[in-house]
Amino acid sequence: MLDHIRFVLCNTTHPGNIGAAARAMKTMAVSRLTLVSPRHFPDAEATARASGADDLLQNATVTDDLEAAVADCHLVLGSSARLRKVALAQYNAREAAEVSVARAAAGQQVAVLFGTERSGLSNDEINRCHALVHIPSNPDYSSLNLGSAVQVLAYEFQMAMLNQAGLEPNRMPDHVPATQNQFQGLMGHFEQAMTVLKILNPKQSATLMARIQRLMSRAEPSDVEINILRGLLSAAEKAAQKSTQKSDTTPAGEVVGPDR
Repeated sequence: MLDHIRFVLCNTTHPGNIGAAARAMKTMAVSRLTLVSPRHFPDAEATARASGADDLLQNATVTDDLEAAVADCHLVLGSSARLRKVALAQYNAREAAEVSVARAAAGQQVAVLFGTERSGLSNDEINRCHALVHIPSNPDYSSLNLGSAVQVLAYEFQMAMLNQAGLEPNRMPDHVPATQNQFQGLMGHFEQAMTVLKILNPKQSATLMARIQRLMSRAEPSDVEINILRGLLSAAEKAAQKSTQKSDTTPAGEVVGPDR
């Protein structure tokens, strides 16, 4: 089950943290490590801090952007030390592990994102997530370094996997959300259709599109449902273009009635 789960480190600035994360993952049998634009990698310090988890570093997937890192994922969770005021579900570490392992057992791909050391996940990275994950900690001293955060979550994932192994197959979720690649295609189609329909205010487009993305992330549509929505968007675009063409060819003063 853990083969379907990847830990994604975004814009890591210190190579030692990559090694510490790899070591934490390997102790809990989480083996899929993805690095998004690491400042220094490969690096001797990462190898030294991995302390025998060199194979995770050697097999790590390195990408230039988050989109490529999660393109085939059905569930994307963002690790955050702060409970943000965003319209996303929020899990503690144990809840997130239970949900993720259940999805993985059903054959779905799951990614857990960890942000850069200084500031955590950016708003754009959070917009890629279906839910946020937090580690309950001392409210007066809640700071966890990257390696420690990875260790806590890896432990919870390992425990959830051991518990999940005894569940009957019919208790697994049968709804398979679309991959991130399919989902982002839908988001691009939404923006395109709203532009054609002239209902997207350029001054507010970023805010509106972020809200639509969060709405659709909560719904977790399947690939079939995404195809239905894109079919509706295409029909709306064609209707708008047809209406525009009629307006351009109608003589002044003539009233255009409904199609027959």
